[in-house]
Amino acid sequence: MAGTGASPLARAEHFVWLTARVLEQRRFAYHFLGGGADQVETALTAYLGDDGGFGHALEPDLRGPVSQPLHTAHALRVLESIGRCGGTRVERACRYLTGVSAKDGALPVVHPSQRGYPAAPYAPVLDDPPSELLATGPVVGLLHRNAVWHAWLFRATDFCWAAVESLSTAHPCEIEAAVAFLDGVPDRPRAQAAADRLGRLVRERGLVVLDPAGRAGPPVPPGHTFDEHHGSYDHAPDGQYFAYDYARVPDSLARGWFTDEEMARSLDFLAARQQQDGGWPLRRPAWAPVTELEARPLVTVEALLTLRAYGREIG
Repeated sequence: MAGTGASPLARAEHFVWLTARVLEQRRFAYHFLGGGADQVETALTAYLGDDGGFGHALEPDLRGPVSQPLHTAHALRVLESIGRCGGTRVERACRYLTGVSAKDGALPVVHPSQRGYPAAPYAPVLDDPPSELLATGPVVGLLHRNAVWHAWLFRATDFCWAAVESLSTAHPCEIEAAVAFLDGVPDRPRAQAAADRLGRLVRERGLVVLDPAGRAGPPVPPGHTFDEHHGSYDHAPDGQYFAYDYARVPDSLARGWFTDEEMARSLDFLAARQQQDGGWPLRRPAWAPVTELEARPLVTVEALLTLRAYGREIG
């Protein structure tokens, strides 16, 4: 058992072995303990559906066996993190995404197939859900970043460009989705110009807390209560977003939005949020006990990866 004087990594390791699903245990072992990619991919396969998508509560807020865009996006992020975002599995995932896209070729947050299965109260199941940047942007950016070419990407990319370049009163989670798209899309000059505009928007509209010690956060924009649809569990219901929320890695276009001092303060805040049990907390309400239990190890792995990406000592 890791003691109070143990390193952040040792404390997190104890938390992961105590609480995490097999997939997060395998991911932790891969990223921090020299574990193998095969074991991660094998654990991920348990969530794979016959349609090429992923389900079975891979994203804890959507329960049940059916494949969903958010589950499939999560799976693609896992595959990218172990260097395996390609091949037959990704081809099948793209065919699944094609089948569940709206008429404009982009993804809804929740596909109607979720109806009848438990889901978070903030993830309503609609009969004809609209396309959303929240669901589409991160997937499109990831596939471009990994040089995956599929017919689905053409219209989905056009949708994302139109959505990103029209953002004017965005919620922070939409900005995050836009950054995920821009960090991977091939047209780098256009991406840089779009990111520069969004960075000005974030600062001018107060969509980031630059002094975490003060915690003076902006109000949540109208129409949102918290980051309910982004598939990430460490965002605050009070609208408080930090520099590391936008720039998860140093080579993100969003890193240029913040000074070195501002970035350092946000990373100090992130590091300090590790709890006594070794894990990082959720920053949004848990609607069922199991969702918090399953989500906290996800948040913990991502926090450690962000800190390490910026050269922070984690142990």
